[in-house]
Amino acid sequence: MTPTPPTRAQAPRLIRLQPIDDVAIAGTDITAGAQLDNGERALTARDDIARGHKIALRDLPAGARVLRYGQVIGFAARDIAAGEHVHLHNLEYREFQRDYEFAVDAKVEELLDESERASFDGYLRSDGTVGTRNYLGVLTSVNCSATAAKQIAARMRYSGVLDDFEHVDGVVALTHGQGCGMAPDGEGMDVLRRVMRGYLTHPNFAGFVILGLGCEDNQIAALTRDVRIRADVPVFASTIQEIGGTKKTVAAGVARLTEMLPVADRARRTRLPASKIILGTNCGGSDSYSGLTANPALGNAVDRLVRNGGTGVVGETPEIYGTEHMLVRRAASEKVGRKLLERIDWWREYTARNGGSMDNNPSPGNKAGGLTTILEKSLGAVAKGGTTTLVDVVEYAEPVTTPGFVFMDTPGYDPVSVTGIVAGGANVVCFTTGRGSAFGCAPVPSLKLATNTPLYEHMTDDMDINAGGIADGSTTVEELGAVIFDRVLAVASGEPTKSEALDYGEEEFVPWHLGTVM
Repeated sequence: MTPTPPTRAQAPRLIRLQPIDDVAIAGTDITAGAQLDNGERALTARDDIARGHKIALRDLPAGARVLRYGQVIGFAARDIAAGEHVHLHNLEYREFQRDYEFAVDAKVEELLDESERASFDGYLRSDGTVGTRNYLGVLTSVNCSATAAKQIAARMRYSGVLDDFEHVDGVVALTHGQGCGMAPDGEGMDVLRRVMRGYLTHPNFAGFVILGLGCEDNQIAALTRDVRIRADVPVFASTIQEIGGTKKTVAAGVARLTEMLPVADRARRTRLPASKIILGTNCGGSDSYSGLTANPALGNAVDRLVRNGGTGVVGETPEIYGTEHMLVRRAASEKVGRKLLERIDWWREYTARNGGSMDNNPSPGNKAGGLTTILEKSLGAVAKGGTTTLVDVVEYAEPVTTPGFVFMDTPGYDPVSVTGIVAGGANVVCFTTGRGSAFGCAPVPSLKLATNTPLYEHMTDDMDINAGGIADGSTTVEELGAVIFDRVLAVASGEPTKSEALDYGEEEFVPWHLGTVM
């Protein structure tokens, strides 16, 4: 359910999203005793309430469902009086009955006429995929080759050799902590290889060095078997043991990448339809404003992209928990809806097996920003998916091949989530934050959206777009959605993002680690 945005006016002291809501959000810091207008009657604040936190609009008896977004965000842990601060001390998570109605809100999306569709300047690759950047990569099969890979990339980056190749964006070292001490067959290795194969075939790369140690479980031959790497992508694969040590390996890697530079530099951007954009979305360091400002505005941009024939991907399965009944209503079919519920069931079992629960997700920063339960966080997070039909549900790092709104099963941990989404084919990422996440995801550009104006002003060197105007009343979800969509097109065409300027991206390559370390 898309929240009703504030009207153009001075920032309201209370932000109520739906008429049936039991709580409102403080638009400014509120002191105890302040007289407030909740839209129905005068309300006296009983506590000091920080900006972004919740205030009770009516008396709520212990055990009562508490509504925000017109949906359940938790249950009153004790009697709550109108005007009280509603948070960890008096609002608790409980499971509740959810009705699953499949595909009842699904619709055939009306695409814009081709003459009206947006376009951008991208790299059309030989297999028909489209890149938004043009990198060379050093991909490691195992942690043991990570240091050599980073040295190769660093020498390429700082030697000046790249200066003569203006159409090459750089060299990215994709290192990780896995590849050995794990079962050579099984879910963990399958997931790791799925990620690596997704990067090997990603259109933002124009050449690769694949580097192993030599004796690891994740053998390069098995990793690359049956992988459809583009015919125009040069690949050099070897191991430190085969080449003869670290110094020789670094020298060999630099030499091979230098040979690839003239080939990669031939790539040129051409005008292409927006349907070639696969937009990955993610939220990190969320606050109470996330579901009011940045996430619904990003969802509006996703809707615009879908109408242009493109694809928007939402992940972070633990952070849509409690909203799955809303998503299956939008599923294109019962089959698609049940794929989502299967992943939810997997997460319930996974967290229980590890001694946790689905409500363990909200972080200390989330809670400081006004979020109390996973239900409340999820209702804000799901808004990134906009309003169109859910056309597919894919597993972690699985290729995204169906245009439209797609859900990918990923953890909520930001670098792991986005690594999977990029492996699935995303060529642009939009990342929303209310607390101030620092993030990038080379080789894919990542736009950072601040949920509130104070954050945007405080971390302006990291933030690309300020969504706080929605809460301030100076813009609307629809207007900001158009701004975000236009920025996605510009960034896909080569405009640098703040995270790219700060060289974020290499350390954020974090494949999901599943299974036993042996």
